[in-house]
Amino acid sequence: MTTTIGSKIKMLRHEKAYTLDELAEKAESSKSYIWELENRNPPRPSAEKLAKIANALGVTLDYFIDEEMSEEDAKDAKFYREYRKMDPETKEKIRRMFDLMWDKE
Repeated sequence: MTTTIGSKIKMLRHEKAYTLDELAEKAESSKSYIWELENRNPPRPSAEKLAKIANALGVTLDYFIDEEMSEEDAKDAKFYREYRKMDPETKEKIRRMFDLMWDKE
């Protein structure tokens, strides 16, 4: 069964315990616009608005467009995109933290 953009937005919003107002503020949108996306079928968001919503919910735009992409894969992709923009010193700190967490001596 295909999951619609609106149902994905609503599911992620509920997972993060965001109200419509909170998500709208984080996504630089209006409460009524978020409600319409969640409840109108099919929603017709612009790519720019949908990207802001995806960012506010911690996933990539791909999650809403690619029917086969899981939420976990979208979160991983968002993390990696943010990681790639970090300065080398911050990247090294993250790699060391990862190594400490996965040290299996």
